[in-house]
Amino acid sequence: MLFRQIECFLAVTRLGNVSRAAEEMFLTQPTLTARLKGLEEEVGDQLFVRTSRGMRLTEAGKEFLPHAERMVGSFAEGKRRVAELREASGGQLVLGASPGVGTYALPGLLERFTAAHPRVSVTVRTGHSEAILEMTLREEVQLGLTRAMRHPEIESLDLYEDELVLVVDPGHRFTQRGSADLDEIGRERIIFFDHDSSYYQQTQSMFRDASIQGLRTMEVDNIEAAKRMVEHRLGVAFLPRTAVVRSVASGNLVLVTVEDGPEMRRSIAALKRRDVPASGPVAAFLEIASTLGETREREQLSPALAAEFENLQLIDLFT
Repeated sequence: MLFRQIECFLAVTRLGNVSRAAEEMFLTQPTLTARLKGLEEEVGDQLFVRTSRGMRLTEAGKEFLPHAERMVGSFAEGKRRVAELREASGGQLVLGASPGVGTYALPGLLERFTAAHPRVSVTVRTGHSEAILEMTLREEVQLGLTRAMRHPEIESLDLYEDELVLVVDPGHRFTQRGSADLDEIGRERIIFFDHDSSYYQQTQSMFRDASIQGLRTMEVDNIEAAKRMVEHRLGVAFLPRTAVVRSVASGNLVLVTVEDGPEMRRSIAALKRRDVPASGPVAAFLEIASTLGETREREQLSPALAAEFENLQLIDLFT
């Protein structure tokens, strides 16, 4: 009610006439007068005096006026910001992403998101999957983009599947045949990346299950370093397919089929607290991210990336 009283105060101040102010606000004159009286009682002083030329502000009214204007202006700005948030035309999007997702999948998503919602401010934090889960639980991020994880307070929304693929340098002996079995691969130096990654565990398990021991290894802490080691003929590596597509397209790396190896895939998901509704920028981002799983919608990817898929004959990369 106080806000409506202040609106009446500003209308009378601007028009200098109670009847015209009442007409503008679709009120009866007695109702508007009652609101002014209520405001004066709340403020504790008289705000207007009636003159032959209409309503005039008292000294108290003049003192109160800028505060009333700021209050109404602040309310209007708040409504505008809420509308922007609802329509994803403003506000903020805070994302958490695991290293592989943040480096290879997220830039393309954000390119499309920011083109559609240029006024939304975006913050990205990175960490391993468990850290991203904790950030999401503590609401330090609105969405966590990482491997699918289970938690009673978390909703996991599948985005796409990524897989580990074997890559070698173009001059490697596997290149001509285009394939190799695990025993052959086990005699190569294996370049591992990021000891804390689930991909590291998958690769180790694959060799262990095949009873291949005594591996010659080189360990680095990130995918890009592993790619560079392979390019420099220091070994071979199992790397996420999304991370090597451009390197293969440019001829710096070559994909090799593992003849007797298991498929090593993991689902990449958006983690969200169950008790926090997806709205505004979050809902808009999820709508764009969901298209990664639509394997027949390649036209929604960037033209350059779509061309790389065709050149590499990679079928359904994001499936």
